[in-house]
Amino acid sequence: MKQVAIVILNYNGKAHLECFLPSVVKHQQEHTLIIADNASTDDSLEFLKINYPSIRVIENNENFGFARGYNEALNKLKGEFEYFLLLNNDVEVTENWINPLLHSLHNENVAACQPKILAYNNKNYFEHAGAAGGFIDKQYFPFCRGRLFDSIEKDFNQYETEVKVSWTSGAAMLIKTSIFFEVGGFDEDFFAHMEEIDLCLRIQKKGYELRCNPKSSVFHLGGGTMPYNSPKKVYLNFRNNLFLIVKNHSGILFPKLLTRMAYDFLAALKFLSEGKLKLIWCILRAHLSVYKNLPLLLNKRKILKANQFPILQYKGSIIWAFFAQKNKRYSSLNKRLF
Repeated sequence: MKQVAIVILNYNGKAHLECFLPSVVKHQQEHTLIIADNASTDDSLEFLKINYPSIRVIENNENFGFARGYNEALNKLKGEFEYFLLLNNDVEVTENWINPLLHSLHNENVAACQPKILAYNNKNYFEHAGAAGGFIDKQYFPFCRGRLFDSIEKDFNQYETEVKVSWTSGAAMLIKTSIFFEVGGFDEDFFAHMEEIDLCLRIQKKGYELRCNPKSSVFHLGGGTMPYNSPKKVYLNFRNNLFLIVKNHSGILFPKLLTRMAYDFLAALKFLSEGKLKLIWCILRAHLSVYKNLPLLLNKRKILKANQFPILQYKGSIIWAFFAQKNKRYSSLNKRLF
């Protein structure tokens, strides 16, 4: 069995491949590089054929999104590799970025690890999608070491220690293939956004750990396939966060959902004050989708309840810490609540 498959999911990303693929090829070491293409309609495949004919390409027959796109490709690689290194097509990697991640996974209880993720366009700052490791609070709001909501910290090497985290970023994640398949891969009903958080919660429920190892670092453009402020992205983020709660919350469910409805109502009021009426509709659609899919989600919840290991969760409210207490940095959070 080969050691690492670096798998890049691509959809109409020729421009990203032109810009970012050279760094991956340069620093892939002895590992295998694979492009999983989600039925791109641009010249991505032609570009690869001409410029990188030795790179293995897996062609999905339609745009399956992030979750199913990866599942389809990784299932074709089952049994070939010990690790999958999932990498966005808009990530620039650095020298020796793989070895620290492998070192973390030598611990048999660690299932996945991410590098420190910095912003490609502002390389002294962390990047939104993962930063120096992901966490969730008691209401399942995600945040990062180095990023609370839209407050992005400058990297002063303040987060250089390897830490246990709640989730590892799908932008750059090394994961043991055996555990990926053990937990069933990505939930395809998520399509895109937060599917890696759902995967990581399911992994923890099996008793495994997740890590961020800042000895490895990469630079992520972000928003390449779907801009951060697009209505579709807002819809998927709100909907998938609710999916996440229904599936993975181990306590009494409906009070938790009612609390989240209140928070989402406040978010809608904020969008109203900013004149972003389309985004209010996105929140409403997200909630309607949860109710429509509730039987399916409750069935998934029932299956997962058999796995009773706890998940790593910030026991406070990141909303309260950020907006009421004005804590804009991860380092200012109350560490006793972790």
